[in-house]
Amino acid sequence: MKIALINASPKKVESASSTILNDLKSVLPSEYSIEDFSIHSPYMTEEEIKELSDYSVWVFAFPLYVDGIPSHLLSCLCQIEQYGIKDKDIRVYSIVNSGFYEGKQNSNALEILKNWCDKVGFTWGMGIGFGGGGALASMKGVPLGKGPKAAFGKSCTELSNVVVAQKSKENVYITIGFPRILYKMAAEIGWKQMIKANGGKKKDLDRRV
Repeated sequence: MKIALINASPKKVESASSTILNDLKSVLPSEYSIEDFSIHSPYMTEEEIKELSDYSVWVFAFPLYVDGIPSHLLSCLCQIEQYGIKDKDIRVYSIVNSGFYEGKQNSNALEILKNWCDKVGFTWGMGIGFGGGGALASMKGVPLGKGPKAAFGKSCTELSNVVVAQKSKENVYITIGFPRILYKMAAEIGWKQMIKANGGKKKDLDRRV
């Protein structure tokens, strides 16, 4: 079995999606052929699609955008559909992360990807909706399955087992492993640091346009 881990975040470096796929790779059996792919722009070449079509399992990781999938990924999915992969024996899985605390907020994005699979003739396997995933990029030193990544570690193991069995299962929704109020405080601190770094002021966060 050949497994394609597809980082579909718009961010080319230090994204939560890359952290997610690295963690997932750590629990996938090493005897399988596992390759990393990246979709960071709205265009794919025929060569890239052809290479991807050689893998029987696709695992997408991407952030939630306005309760859906990022526009650049949607463009690439349309190109894959138009290309027309002849071998339809492809099973698709996905992990969607969001800044929202509730993992269930990612359900629409997973449903969009599932509907795309139905349209092109692929098999939908399983999805994980991860709430609070934006904090992952700052937790690279936290072992999978420990502390705030405890629930995510359990879900990664579950996804790995489903992939290996080449089966389908109901989507799973999880949340980063620390209290909502602390997550909210950390996010607000991050916004203040970002606006300051970009030449703005704290009060600018309340501006309306």
